[in-house]
Amino acid sequence: MASELLRALWRPAEFYAMLRVKKEQKTIVASVQCNDPDLGFCYEILQHVSRSFAAVIMQLRGEVRDAVCCFYLVLRALDTVEDDMSLDPKLKVPMLRAFHTHLEEPEWSLNGVGAGEERTLLEYFPRVTAVYSKLPPSFRRVIKQITRRMGNGMADFVERNTVENTADYDLYCHYVAGLVGIGLSQLWESSSLEATSAFRSEPHSNHMGLFLQKTNITRDYLEDISEEPPRIFWPKEIWSRYTDDLHNFKRGDYTQTGLACLNNMILDTLRHLPHCLEYLTSLSDPTVLKFCAIPQVMAIATLCELYNNPKVFKGVVKIRKGEACKIITGCNTISSIMHLYRFYVEKLASLLEPSDGSYAASKEALDHVLHLLSTQFDHTETTLTRSVLMQYGLLGGQLLYSLLDGLASLFRYRSAPPAGKHAPSFYK
Repeated sequence: MASELLRALWRPAEFYAMLRVKKEQKTIVASVQCNDPDLGFCYEILQHVSRSFAAVIMQLRGEVRDAVCCFYLVLRALDTVEDDMSLDPKLKVPMLRAFHTHLEEPEWSLNGVGAGEERTLLEYFPRVTAVYSKLPPSFRRVIKQITRRMGNGMADFVERNTVENTADYDLYCHYVAGLVGIGLSQLWESSSLEATSAFRSEPHSNHMGLFLQKTNITRDYLEDISEEPPRIFWPKEIWSRYTDDLHNFKRGDYTQTGLACLNNMILDTLRHLPHCLEYLTSLSDPTVLKFCAIPQVMAIATLCELYNNPKVFKGVVKIRKGEACKIITGCNTISSIMHLYRFYVEKLASLLEPSDGSYAASKEALDHVLHLLSTQFDHTETTLTRSVLMQYGLLGGQLLYSLLDGLASLFRYRSAPPAGKHAPSFYK
């Protein structure tokens, strides 16, 4: 993190956010120390298989935190089976369909599948099922039901081996991510942290997962298509408008058509934003709100980096760690979350290229979200000072605002009380 801190010196607000994240992480990691060695293993490996989700999971409270940790690890293990392209589909499909049954088998484990810490997770899976067996029955029912639905959905797409149209795309993303959102909503309700009617139906929860998954699929074009055999999740209905072979976008002479296709993929992702807004604004528990909001805001920030960016076809495009830390420290209340939402939606709107074929539809989608933020979800106040400074970016207004924001962050960092038992956890 030291090199990231040095680079963040030119962005004061990010620099102080990174300092705050580093400090608070140590506190939260110490706070989840427990006497149960199996639960300790789960929290330890959680930080290795996904730092980003570990960050938001570990700031949850007590019993539901343990359930979400277990839920994530079970689904990560299932996803590792699906991701291993060396597995013969004839073996993989029944493994996926039966995976949920192993939650009730204390000694079951799987060797030789996946790589790195994910392989370790499967090899030591009995430690996860030991934690699962101690959860309340209502939590266990949710985890097992979602694992069954996800495993069967993944198996269906292994057998189909294609994503033909946007309906297929939505269905695949539902199985691998929408069901996660649905399961989490059921855990919130089971724990009594959230009890509104929004959690008794699946659509908004599903949209939360689809928005995150589609952002990841769009970003991971090169990684997925470079697998052996290639993994193609971009729907043919979209990419066939621009090329007869999705591999072409890796080649330099297809850059412009590749960018047009990329921007169309982003357009498809934007249609989930209004539903995500409605979900977030229905939450009441502050830890659940923070848990749900951080990945959403990071996804919008990622779309800003992906839009019209040829680097997507040459490597992995990510937001800066300092920017991620600023998002993490900024997602504290519904007001601050809506402020960040608006900031990144406005930023993406400012990046739109009028010459792009998706321009009109993308502008309409973003204008609709901004309208919702200004009417139904108006939880923020934009000061006159900020408004004026941000309008005159070429004259140094944005830099001046960043400096002022950085000083404010420093003051908040220095004056903030020590993080308590349930303080948020962040990246290393």
